[in-house]
Amino acid sequence: MDLLEDARRLQDELVELRRALHREPEIGLDLPRTQARVLAALDGLPLTITPGPPGLSSVVAVLRGGAGTGRSVLLRSDMDALPIGEETGLEFAATNGAMHACGHDLHTAILVGAARLLSAHQDALGGDVIFMFQPGEEGFDGARLMVEAGVLDAAGARPEAAFFAHVTSSTYPRGVVAVRPGPMMSAADVLRVTVIGVGGHASSPFRARDPIAVAAEMITALQTLVTRRFDVFDPVVVTVGSFHGGTQHNIIPERAFFEATVRTFSAAHRQAIAERAVQLCRGIAEAHGLRAEVEWQTLYPVTTNDPDEAGFLASTAAGLFGESAALAMPHPHPGSEDFSRVLDEVPGAMAFLGATAPGADPVSAPFNHSPLARFDEDVLSAGAALYAKLAFDRLV
Repeated sequence: MDLLEDARRLQDELVELRRALHREPEIGLDLPRTQARVLAALDGLPLTITPGPPGLSSVVAVLRGGAGTGRSVLLRSDMDALPIGEETGLEFAATNGAMHACGHDLHTAILVGAARLLSAHQDALGGDVIFMFQPGEEGFDGARLMVEAGVLDAAGARPEAAFFAHVTSSTYPRGVVAVRPGPMMSAADVLRVTVIGVGGHASSPFRARDPIAVAAEMITALQTLVTRRFDVFDPVVVTVGSFHGGTQHNIIPERAFFEATVRTFSAAHRQAIAERAVQLCRGIAEAHGLRAEVEWQTLYPVTTNDPDEAGFLASTAAGLFGESAALAMPHPHPGSEDFSRVLDEVPGAMAFLGATAPGADPVSAPFNHSPLARFDEDVLSAGAALYAKLAFDRLV
């Protein structure tokens, strides 16, 4: 069988589906229109389909392979969009204030394509395939909810491997598959600090306890903490993205607040920065006679590729698209992914699939999450073929 040629014959259908999804993006866990389009696209295929409950617009589909071995693999896509006003100028651009700026519309169409390809060769499959259509990747931890709801047990025994390819609107040329063993993407957590002082007149700061100055000291000290307490070859990133304090130039407020995203690439440093950052902020506040309310919110763990499955993904991509298409990433990506929830439970691998738009430079093109992000739709058939080939070859 020639899966790549079969996938190319699906290209027009996949483009039509992708554009329909792109026109009507939905945010979060509840994606009723998106879920309906996926169910319609899968209709008629020899799949056992389980839609998610109200409020969780997931779709789990299982294809039973002809061999009936009880073995299975899982293929995943995410389906939700971002709260971004689209500025691409595309004919099918969204107009509702949301945007598929991260390419989840492509992911969804790619997984539908893989389901069609594999269904056409059901009897030749050496096991079962679980298709995981997931809502709520963008900050809603939808993968955790689907794992808790039983997606990993949908075929009976747990899958022996799980795979996911994430498109990029820049960085990699179209069709390049970039992967690495071990840490693939960072863990993500949030540090929130409220500094509680004593308000007063800004002309007499000695009569007050200024929380803004103390919060500013904390922010600087957090950067020193990163560079002086953590190995540079096991990175820690602390970026303060929000700071609020005061109402007017001549008033010392009672409170100041800031929050930061924290990215780590190992479990050890994730635990260490959580302990040390909280201790640091509380200690600085106490040293100045103020009080700090410190909250540490745990988000996504490190996305860790199984070395064997990462190697298998790379070799499969090279065999399908040519040796030059498989790129060994030298470093992990500092973004985060809730596919990490799946990879914490079963071995597998995530890769990046280059989808830089035609005529754009991968180095300078707007990256994912930009209101200008555009993608090359030729990766739809390529991605579907890759998924199908991974499932076939892994179940041999």
